[in-house]
Amino acid sequence: MKIKYPKFTLLLLTFVLAYALFSWRNVLPFQSELLAMGYLSAFILGLLFSYGFTTSTAIVFLLMLAKDYNIFLFALIAGMGALTSDLVLFTFIRSSFTDEIKGISNERAVKKLRHMIHGHLKKYLLPILAGFILASPLPDEIAVCLLASSKISPRAFSVFSYLFNTLGILVILAIGNSVYV
Repeated sequence: MKIKYPKFTLLLLTFVLAYALFSWRNVLPFQSELLAMGYLSAFILGLLFSYGFTTSTAIVFLLMLAKDYNIFLFALIAGMGALTSDLVLFTFIRSSFTDEIKGISNERAVKKLRHMIHGHLKKYLLPILAGFILASPLPDEIAVCLLASSKISPRAFSVFSYLFNTLGILVILAIGNSVYV
């Protein structure tokens, strides 16, 4: 059996495997150490916020730490961590997945979707969708794949990723600041 998109299939399998490993055992023996790291934990949690299989853990810690720190500074630092993770993904996808991205873009369903979305709508829909995904607890891998397959420059991607991840993290911290006593 020949797999049509082996790199994307392998990438998806690594997410499934990581999620399975992560959910089946206690992988947070460093919980108290992370909480004691201060603002360095913001950067680490930002790194974790970007990957689909660690997002929920990052959110739990962000909610817990919100009362103990300045949420604006914490969000700015965590946004840098998220940007770091997203840049690794962006570079990897741009350099390694080009052939499969071209193949997927030539699929009939994708061509049909592209034909349905015309002009300015196409120009703005992709960044809006990607920004929503980056700011939300949804896996950043989806948004990074969307943007890496576009003509966005690494610099523009960095600004975009940082702003939307920081905004999403700030919202989570604000919720944690108002909920946890």
